[in-house]
Amino acid sequence: MSLEDFSRSLGYVFRDRDLLIRALTHRSHGAAHNERLEFLGDSVVNCAVALELYCKFPDLTEGELSRLRASLVSQPTLAAIAKAYRIGENLKLGEGELKSGGPQRPSILADALEAVMGAVFIDGGFDAAASVAHTLFSSALADIDPATTGKDAKTLLQEYLQSRKLPLPRYSVLTVSGEAHEQLFHVECEIAQLNIRSQGEGTSRRSAEQQAARAAYECVLRT
Repeated sequence: MSLEDFSRSLGYVFRDRDLLIRALTHRSHGAAHNERLEFLGDSVVNCAVALELYCKFPDLTEGELSRLRASLVSQPTLAAIAKAYRIGENLKLGEGELKSGGPQRPSILADALEAVMGAVFIDGGFDAAASVAHTLFSSALADIDPATTGKDAKTLLQEYLQSRKLPLPRYSVLTVSGEAHEQLFHVECEIAQLNIRSQGEGTSRRSAEQQAARAAYECVLRT
């Protein structure tokens, strides 16, 4: 995809093409990189997405809106959007980053997307940036569910069980392996009333419990 095609996919044509080139230039490529634009774009994205959510969900509280925004501007979501718009094809990276898979690395893609938003803001102002954000986040905004988005697996499982007046799940550590500085926890989540037992692994008890809760939540949704 050419720079011109990428720009058109955003629904925005840059007056200063060099801004877009800089936004897509990683620091490994040279001194004229995108980190300052990324810094600016981070704030622009947060503001633009906040505006989208404010208009889409007029009845949500500040805390609920903040939770949704945090989910939408997270690295996984930003990287997924960047991949969908094929940002990696136009990234300028140093040789080392290219060889190590930089064009597909989530952190690099997410940063580049924010840098592009910063470049749009400088080139065309906030209205232009808000319009591009609307384009970029349209699919994610359409799929977002205020009842579940941004909540961790243990919270979702707990709320599901409480809504059906069922006892909370019981978590137990099955095994702990590895050296003290790099332990692996193996945890079980049991919902006796539903005859559900699920397991999870993680480098901390908390992360293992989240994995087990996720598996249990997927089970209860199928029952």
